[in-house]
Amino acid sequence: MPTIIVLGNVKIQIFGDDHAPPHFHIITPDGEALVRMADFRVLAGKVRGRDARRALQWASQHREDLIDAWRRYNSR
Repeated sequence: MPTIIVLGNVKIQIFGDDHAPPHFHIITPDGEALVRMADFRVLAGKVRGRDARRALQWASQHREDLIDAWRRYNSR
């Protein structure tokens, strides 16, 4: 599970050979959430609001990088 970035105690990860739709995981000491890349909707899980905002702000500024990483790790 490649870590794309670490923002303090928040990690954004993309798992290889993962299921559709393209998504990333927000991992924190207190929780985990699965976020769809198309619209940044949380599909599963829960993280604290502050941590979610930090991760989603970064993700919105780096959407193309996340999509490229998804394609690289999920090229089946």
